[in-house]
Amino acid sequence: MFVDQVKVFVKGGDGGNGLVAYRREKYVPMGGPAGGDGGDGGDVIFEVDEGLNTLMDFRYQHHFKAKRGENGMNQKQHGKNSQPLVVSVPPGTTVKDAETGKVIADLTEHKQRAVIAKGGRGGRGNARFATARNPAPEIAENGEPGEEIDVVVELKLLADVGLVGFPSVGKSTFLSVVTAAKPKIADYHFTTLSPNLGVVESQDHRSFVMADLPGLIEGAHEGVGLGHQFLRHVERTRLLLHVIDMSGLEGRDPYEDYVTINNELSSYDERLQNRPQIIVANKMDMPDSQAHLEMFKEQVGEDVEVYPISTVTREGIDELLYAVADKLDQIPKQEEEVEEVDERVVYKFEKEEAPFKITRADDGAYVLYGEKIESLFKRTDFSRDQSINRFARQMRSMGVDEALRKRGAKDGDTVRLMDYEFEFVD
Repeated sequence: MFVDQVKVFVKGGDGGNGLVAYRREKYVPMGGPAGGDGGDGGDVIFEVDEGLNTLMDFRYQHHFKAKRGENGMNQKQHGKNSQPLVVSVPPGTTVKDAETGKVIADLTEHKQRAVIAKGGRGGRGNARFATARNPAPEIAENGEPGEEIDVVVELKLLADVGLVGFPSVGKSTFLSVVTAAKPKIADYHFTTLSPNLGVVESQDHRSFVMADLPGLIEGAHEGVGLGHQFLRHVERTRLLLHVIDMSGLEGRDPYEDYVTINNELSSYDERLQNRPQIIVANKMDMPDSQAHLEMFKEQVGEDVEVYPISTVTREGIDELLYAVADKLDQIPKQEEEVEEVDERVVYKFEKEEAPFKITRADDGAYVLYGEKIESLFKRTDFSRDQSINRFARQMRSMGVDEALRKRGAKDGDTVRLMDYEFEFVD
């Protein structure tokens, strides 16, 4: 089965917790703090493996979670950092944020890597908090949670040549004749339900990759028929072979087929209008094909390249493959324009996001939220009084107390931060 789009959940490993510990040795009565830092959580990394050509592995596993870092240990020993979780993907894989649609990574080359979810930092042990005023602190941080995100993983085939055209015009038969691929072939529409790849070699030993893509119909750019399942793969092909049935046995007009398919391509992506295209007039062994071909050439004009072939008699196939190889020699590998990155550093003085925000819940409680204050909360060990006092001081330095007073908070009012509730004391 060919799988080319899946939605998965990805989570980086949590950081290990810091340790509260003290050095205890014979003849060393006041050894001081010796709690080590926690290790960093593992990243989730997607890596290209050129041996893969489908997202089948993602069909059976929808959650990818890296391991958490080890907790800190005694004698100031640092917890072990977790190894990254490396997930293999085929070339041509695009990773998007499921919520925003933003592209996180576009992976095309073998061994290319991208960090999809970063692991959390390890928490600091109490040895890191020792000061002259507090030489034996009972403070340690919890590790940061790893990033978590729902992503859509799409595969867009990396083929040099893509075969486009209506169903049953002979695309799969043509691929089976010019390559060693064995696509399913039958006398009904949509025999090809998934793309097939094959390597073509011309008589002068030039080779290229050809993809037989599921047939298009009118309205495909809106998802009709196989719709986007097909059109997604056209985007990366350097050259299109537009296969047209010249026999007229299906009762369709070849020129109307030609116009309809091109409209579907340009409606899906305007850049496909400028994609180089060669027209393949197929089924020329049928009785009326020659007359239809002459009429078709008059309608499209002299500027359009048309190559008549027959997959049954193999007539015209070698000439077509030479033309395709010549055309590919003229087309650069990377057709899409890549935006130049200015290496100079540009400093932008943007207003810093507030460390917290306040709202009111239905039960009257004041609710604190915001990335900075929530991160601080998650790193705090609430089982130790010194850690709680430190958290209170940090909130006060952020201006939380003053902001709550301005919102009308009074002694005894409930303040909620994530799952934790406490009383406001003025």
